[in-house]
Amino acid sequence: MSAEPTAPGQPDRSPAAPARFARLLPPGDELDAVELAAGLGLQARAQARAAGSEDRPYLILNMISTVDGRATLGGRSGPIGNRADRELFHALRGSVDAVMAGAGTVRVERYGRIVRSEAARAARVRAGLPAEPLACIVSGRLALAPDTPLLCEPEARVVILTSSTASLPETAARVEYVRAPRDGGLDLAGALRELRARFGVRTLLCEGGPHLNAQLLLAGLVDELFLSVSPKLAGGEDGTGEALRIIAGAGFERPAELELLGVLENESHLFLRYALRGEPAGA
Repeated sequence: MSAEPTAPGQPDRSPAAPARFARLLPPGDELDAVELAAGLGLQARAQARAAGSEDRPYLILNMISTVDGRATLGGRSGPIGNRADRELFHALRGSVDAVMAGAGTVRVERYGRIVRSEAARAARVRAGLPAEPLACIVSGRLALAPDTPLLCEPEARVVILTSSTASLPETAARVEYVRAPRDGGLDLAGALRELRARFGVRTLLCEGGPHLNAQLLLAGLVDELFLSVSPKLAGGEDGTGEALRIIAGAGFERPAELELLGVLENESHLFLRYALRGEPAGA
């Protein structure tokens, strides 16, 4: 979960001049977050995915970490990042069909409207995308408070991926369900295929949390990882005996294999783009 810059419902306060990223790999001219997102070729990659044997969305994880591996400070990801990370966070949201997060992340980070800027929504329309990305929440027990800002947003279109047969009380947001139970849990692969078939989701950005990331990796559903590495050493623990990292749960018997696609830098923050080349094996 890369850093979220402002409280739900508050306007973005970025200066008029956007942050600039130095391109270290492959080398090239500096660029801003919007230019970076536009050049990723995600829709073309999604089209190639759809032409293959596995018709599911092209899935990108976007996460942030301190140098010593902490994914949160004080329970939130926001304090880890800088302005460039926040601008990239929004630019990635602006370039995909849907944004997904686990219910715990939605609760802790107080998710609101996915694209709050009217200019960003207009840019999406010009690029041939819907004005708003589909907001996807993964929730096994539908443990979502009715005052969750995203659910209180009349303009939001929300899809809940769940194994439950229950439904939320009526909300201001339009809420639909993808119910994909399997062996007492959620069939993530089946749920993503349904997102593609029912809702036309070609590109899907996942913002965590760490347990959902692990489940997606183990199911072989992740195509790319965007990792912002903050020049901070946080130390310590989160009160559970272990500091939260970008992947949580049981260790993998065989690690996932990654291929480095790009490296950017801003104010000593590194922005790494990896392709998944080998799926992990469960413990």
